[in-house]
Amino acid sequence: MIFEQATIQVAPEKAVAFEAAIAATAPLFRRAQGCTSLALERMVETPGRYVLRIGWNTVEDHTEIFTKSADFAEFVAMAGPFMTETPSVIHVVPTSLF
Repeated sequence: MIFEQATIQVAPEKAVAFEAAIAATAPLFRRAQGCTSLALERMVETPGRYVLRIGWNTVEDHTEIFTKSADFAEFVAMAGPFMTETPSVIHVVPTSLF
């Protein structure tokens, strides 16, 4: 299990519409091979900045399968217009819980 963590900046005045667009894309992720979870988190200190956290069984489920799918293209078409810069994407593995 890994998590994709995408840091996304949108114009603060478009935040509500962006959140609605992400909610509308949830079915694309629910049916994606290896996707286990999806969460959108809004940063408190930075208006318009979000973290989109997606659980995947493997990195390849994200990088090799999902990003080459029609569902990914639809996600980009729906959410991409709100983004003011290219998202920063990393993959993390949980090491411990406290």
